[in-house]
Amino acid sequence: MRINRTRAASGLAGIVGATIGSLLMAGQAIPARAAEAQACPVKIGGVLPLTGSMGQVGKNIASSAQLAIKHINEGGGIKGCPVEFALRDDQGQPNVGVDAAKYLIDVEHVSAITASVSSGVTIPILTSVTAAAKIPQISCCSSAPVLTSLAKEGKTGGYFFRTFPAAKNLAYLPAMLAADRGYKRIAIIYVNTDYGTGVVKDFTHATEKLGGTIVKAVAYNENQASYRAEVSAALAEKPDAMLLVAFPQDGATIARDWIALGGTQNLILNNALRSPDFVKAVGAKFLQKAFGTDAASVEGPSVATFKSAYEGAYKVSSDGPGIYSEYDAVMVLGLAMNIAPDLSGPAIRDSIRKVHAAGGAPVGAGPDEFKKAVELIKKGTPIKFTGATGPIEFDAYGDVSGPAISWHIENSDLVIDRRFTAEVLQKIFKDFDS
Repeated sequence: MRINRTRAASGLAGIVGATIGSLLMAGQAIPARAAEAQACPVKIGGVLPLTGSMGQVGKNIASSAQLAIKHINEGGGIKGCPVEFALRDDQGQPNVGVDAAKYLIDVEHVSAITASVSSGVTIPILTSVTAAAKIPQISCCSSAPVLTSLAKEGKTGGYFFRTFPAAKNLAYLPAMLAADRGYKRIAIIYVNTDYGTGVVKDFTHATEKLGGTIVKAVAYNENQASYRAEVSAALAEKPDAMLLVAFPQDGATIARDWIALGGTQNLILNNALRSPDFVKAVGAKFLQKAFGTDAASVEGPSVATFKSAYEGAYKVSSDGPGIYSEYDAVMVLGLAMNIAPDLSGPAIRDSIRKVHAAGGAPVGAGPDEFKKAVELIKKGTPIKFTGATGPIEFDAYGDVSGPAISWHIENSDLVIDRRFTAEVLQKIFKDFDS
């Protein structure tokens, strides 16, 4: 049987037009994506550093995002549709990140974005692109306090979330541990971004409260061949320890220059340097006195499921900055988009906190748990998501709290030596802020 496609299309257009017209006459608002038939596949965007100074870290984080997409699809997708991950490289550069986010929204028509690692890239994407476009943005790793301030000032529209705690986790705890080791005169070399300046501000506050002194804080700009000028400026004050706030590529260059010029091996390393690539590039024998801190996962079956899945899929360790929290960022979007009545930005935004509803049915990591969550959502049953990092509960400003670890290098291995619960950290924060 042959069908007159022109007549059929015309008839269908008339039906759709009449339906939309009647809804408008009834005074009902039609979200942009709800006005169309559900388009498959659903797209989630990603803006991550795949090259540049954070390239290796970013690639591992991107692998985690891809694993989350795989689990979402194996668990039923979003509203019955498969999901595609549209990934763009921000190169660790704010302007590149902004252009990437614009492309994902304007050309790829993504429903939500995970972006980015560096706060220096995350913030301009938020202020220049996603908040104005009313597209939810969730970051795995950006810890700058200014992101909380922007939310408090109403400048995010409630569209920003992060699955990584704010900078105090990365500043107060290492300051306390440095004091425990007897370090009194500390120099800081830090990346010249909102993230770096946030860590320096909080670390300085905590160190001074503990009776120590920051003898010199030197900012550096990324992607330089040498940092001898910055290192020399910090060494001139003869510190007994040095806090290095950097990403692996530049961090390794700075650490090598520091050691070559006779700097102490009492190094305090930020979370991004908990990386085998950093250790290998510097030389493990020079890092045996170093220690660092990082956000941590709550131990339990959900964490074990993710760890097994990641290491099974990529044949590498799941240890490293952002890997666990990026998985949770993408899974949160997948769950929220199933909860949302439609895939408009406001609907997804308003559903993100519903992934961890009080009294909700517990669901965890992995495709089987995602499938379980989708079935519960279809029945109208609230859920309570525990991800690779633990329970994912956002406060009024899109922030999460969580546990932390301290770590060191033993031979060439990254070794966790202590764990700190979220409750212990909250007490530490209260003590320093009182």
